[in-house]
Amino acid sequence: MFRTALLAFSAAALLAGCAPDAPPAAPHEEVLQRGDTTVRATVMQTSTLSEAIAARYGIERGDDRVLLVVGVRQGPAEDPADATVTATATDLRGRRHAIPLHALEAGGLVDHVGSLRVELPATLSFEIEVRREGRQPLELAFNHDFR
Repeated sequence: MFRTALLAFSAAALLAGCAPDAPPAAPHEEVLQRGDTTVRATVMQTSTLSEAIAARYGIERGDDRVLLVVGVRQGPAEDPADATVTATATDLRGRRHAIPLHALEAGGLVDHVGSLRVELPATLSFEIEVRREGRQPLELAFNHDFR
């Protein structure tokens, strides 16, 4: 009896994550460090942003909008580093989406920011390339699920 109740509860908990009204996925960060360069990439559904932040930076809010923020820093103090950043996202159907990035300055730091619209639920494979003058390109790749 206990085993049956536990199994039913576990199944209900798993199915709750598949519900169409499931909350958006939490922001996800990946970090790559090579030499004195640190690359931090964060992805999130824009619906997780406050209305004030979205309005301040001109970002459309929505569960079906994914925001990518890439910061390139230098040294142990993680000072701003000049870089050219490109990014793509590929869905499970193999559709590759270029993510146009623009520089966004805040608090003396510059991040590279872009967004794309997705069909939910979605699993995206992100590929980010960072080029700094006189250095080998850095590549960061990761997957993230959005619901």
